[in-house]
Amino acid sequence: MDTGASTAKLHHEPLAAGEELRAAPRFTLLIRAAKLVSAQGEFVCVIRDVSETGISVRLFHKLPGCKTFALHMPAGAVYEITNVWERGNEAGFSFDEPVDVQQLISESGEYPKRGLRLGLCFPVNVSTLSHRFEGVVENLSQQGARIACDGLLAIDQNIRIEAPSLIGEVREVRAKVRWRRDSRYGLVFDDTFTLGDFARIAALLQAPALLED
Repeated sequence: MDTGASTAKLHHEPLAAGEELRAAPRFTLLIRAAKLVSAQGEFVCVIRDVSETGISVRLFHKLPGCKTFALHMPAGAVYEITNVWERGNEAGFSFDEPVDVQQLISESGEYPKRGLRLGLCFPVNVSTLSHRFEGVVENLSQQGARIACDGLLAIDQNIRIEAPSLIGEVREVRAKVRWRRDSRYGLVFDDTFTLGDFARIAALLQAPALLED
């Protein structure tokens, strides 16, 4: 399933219960991953429907208990939104300001497209063949992470990091160092996270109650 597809088509189903979200023409995005930023943290969502006045999204857990959010697109665009409805793992939002639907769909802008990245910060253990260091993850994506670590790592070096799993136990992730700037390193994972696992890890680290039934 391509989370980066930008093709759109007219969608005639209602976006939400509110009349204000039914007034504008609807488009269906072919599964576009984005992030919802709120007072509780940054969370993964999948945009399903969008119009000039609002959107509906699918989540992988309960919606954080906030009213106002910022929708961050992978290419860098940010939209201020307000929650209107929630049903299970789906939710609808209204835009606080009018938006250009076609621009949102195509993500045209000054930033190149890139994978969804969350500003999560949590401690990890970093292991090489001969050493073990303490480190801190500063941001995380499905494909990799940026970490800060006092240990000296080499470009293309294979390492292991221990991080929380979905059930709170230690999970070992194998990765390779792609870049280094002072004590910060960019890592690419040997095995990438699925979007669902990525979303649930983000919830576990920031608001674990969202994962409860």
